[in-house]
Amino acid sequence: MSTHRAASLFPAVFAAILLASSCGGASRTPVVTDLAMPAPTAATTAPAAPEFPYPAAPRSDVVDNYHGTEVADPYRWLEDADAADTAAWVTAENELTFGFLGTIPERERIRARLAEVWNFERYGVPHREGKRFFFQKNDGLQNQSVLYVADALDAAPRVLLDPNTLSTDGTVALAGYEVSDDGNHLAYGLATSGSDWNEWRVREVATGKDLADSVKWIKFSGASWTKDSTGFFYSRYAAPTEGGALEETNYFQKLYFHKIGDTQEQDTLIYERKDQKEWGFGANVTEDGRYLVITVWAGTDPKNQVFYKDLKAKKNVVIELITGFANGYEYVGNDGTVFYFRTDLDAPRGRIMAIDLAKPDRKNWKEIVPQAAETIDGVTALGGNKLIVNYLKDARTAVRIFGLDGKHVRDVELPGIGTATGFGGRRTDKETFFAFSAYTAPPTIYRYDLATGAAVVHRQPKTVFDPSGYETKQVFYASKDGTRVPMFVTSKKGLVLDGTNPTYLYGYGGFNVPLTPSFSPAVAVWLELGGVYAVANLRGGGEYGEEWHKAGTMLKKQNVFDDFIAAAEWLIANGYTTTPKLAIGGGSNGGLLVGACITQRPELYGAALPDVGVLDMLRFHKFTIGWAWIDDYGSSDDAEQFRALVAYSPYHNVKEGTHYPATLISTADHDDRVVPGHSFKFAAALQAVQTGDRPVLIRVDVKAGHGAGKPTSKLIDHVADKWSFLVKVLGIALPVPQ
Repeated sequence: MSTHRAASLFPAVFAAILLASSCGGASRTPVVTDLAMPAPTAATTAPAAPEFPYPAAPRSDVVDNYHGTEVADPYRWLEDADAADTAAWVTAENELTFGFLGTIPERERIRARLAEVWNFERYGVPHREGKRFFFQKNDGLQNQSVLYVADALDAAPRVLLDPNTLSTDGTVALAGYEVSDDGNHLAYGLATSGSDWNEWRVREVATGKDLADSVKWIKFSGASWTKDSTGFFYSRYAAPTEGGALEETNYFQKLYFHKIGDTQEQDTLIYERKDQKEWGFGANVTEDGRYLVITVWAGTDPKNQVFYKDLKAKKNVVIELITGFANGYEYVGNDGTVFYFRTDLDAPRGRIMAIDLAKPDRKNWKEIVPQAAETIDGVTALGGNKLIVNYLKDARTAVRIFGLDGKHVRDVELPGIGTATGFGGRRTDKETFFAFSAYTAPPTIYRYDLATGAAVVHRQPKTVFDPSGYETKQVFYASKDGTRVPMFVTSKKGLVLDGTNPTYLYGYGGFNVPLTPSFSPAVAVWLELGGVYAVANLRGGGEYGEEWHKAGTMLKKQNVFDDFIAAAEWLIANGYTTTPKLAIGGGSNGGLLVGACITQRPELYGAALPDVGVLDMLRFHKFTIGWAWIDDYGSSDDAEQFRALVAYSPYHNVKEGTHYPATLISTADHDDRVVPGHSFKFAAALQAVQTGDRPVLIRVDVKAGHGAGKPTSKLIDHVADKWSFLVKVLGIALPVPQ
């Protein structure tokens, strides 16, 4: 789907819906009691008592039986975010956390510097619809980026939609938008307080006024306009029950058509499957307007079905083109009945195929661009008969152009090690735009001539951060099983490798999501603090195709944690840092990563920052879209998968008498993707057993969600708190102001 998404956490619909030992006994039911697996040992016991007055968290006697194994869940009550007891606990935890953070003298200085570095003009990649150009821009510290329209590329733009006017605190965000083919109407989705739920509306581009149209209860869907611009296709769920919007499971998505001027009750149901509660539908109208391509997904695994509908046919008939969820297929474009797809069919790193609807049998499918040594990360059909193919070469971008006959035209020259995004447009376009960024370079927008291959700078931001004193190196290290894993390490030039450098190791490792170089004001300030920033490209991600992804899923999930642990050990062995100066961090699936690593190797790290993490691996599938993550994790409903899950589930592997690293857990009250109960329960469990003087704190953001659309002010506050926490617990001396 070509919907333009605002500040998305994830690059694809499958990732967007995340986010990816043996117990037994013969004579009696085995019991996993009070979240404490083995007894304390001398290696894990610390003599000192905790110094922090953690809020009381009563332990219940809840025990679940999984395939003959009883597992205690003493903090089950914290799953109910609306309960008075939970609210009181959250309030007390926030008072403790913010009281601690408030004692850190460097906190305000760090926040002020973050605001300075964040305060620069940020442009999105422009695109043309009809005769108009559309792009997003943030002046610097605006809570939300503003959508602009211009009658020509060099004409003065005007504001088309400013989300900052929709709330006083910036918590209403533009979740996505799509412009009609004629450029006259804007369909746009709004998200409130970070929720995944969106309401879509329609605005006249010429006047900037909204029509009466409103469609609600939309999740994991964009909009795709018909060629005549009379309406758009979208997918939605049934309205949740009263009070259940943030926790109820999401099943039975349906595909609709909305005609401008109609009420949502009048919308036409295009497709549903009452027999398949997990199926979801993405819709894309072909550029010629003839067909509706329906991508059918059933979880986060990048394997899907493809159906289509002839929009000129009088009957509402949907034809199944590719069935079975055996491989992934991404629609690229079409020439009449010939459809082009990126697929991993017999090509785990991706290739491009052509399928003729008139001859749909697999024996007639034709390979256009074969699999390469690098992984295909995206494909666009542009400029007549050109395919722009974005590859990942060791987790950094390489772009090549092919004809529709598969012949190589040229490579796109890029400025260095980094990430290129964009390359959108239509088959009639003679030019396109792309952004290029790196760890120390904010995104520069380029205008690219498809005929000549010339790229010229269209927008180049100016920041107060000086990148000249820093460098990024890519290293490779061996994981526990010998697998070669890449890692980007960014630091000051001439860094002395004496083990004294505060280091922040970041990872994700799941859901086929690659981590590629990109600029962040937060990272820039960390570098200015004298920190080293390391990003490990773990198995489970999408850096090397589907085989790399599958090597970090289901029963092989431990590979991801082994990769991350090996990255930490490599940084220490090579003199970048030592345990007292090493912090690890990650969000969502990366929060699981951090939680698993500190429960498996608590002695290896000085600090840990798990954000909005999936931390109870036995119950994650019981809330909102959690069931979709079974593709990556497996399910406790399966006996073999249960044994793998309980072996690494962070919540269930907290051990008595252990000295855990200083930990700042972060979550949000409106996170309806990874519900906050995960973080609540993990925090309570850690606090109950922590020995020594290292703090275990939880920071609960209000009117916020999983991360997408988070206001700039909240982002700065959150990062300031994290960096301040690390300054305190890692003993970082701030540089003297110049």
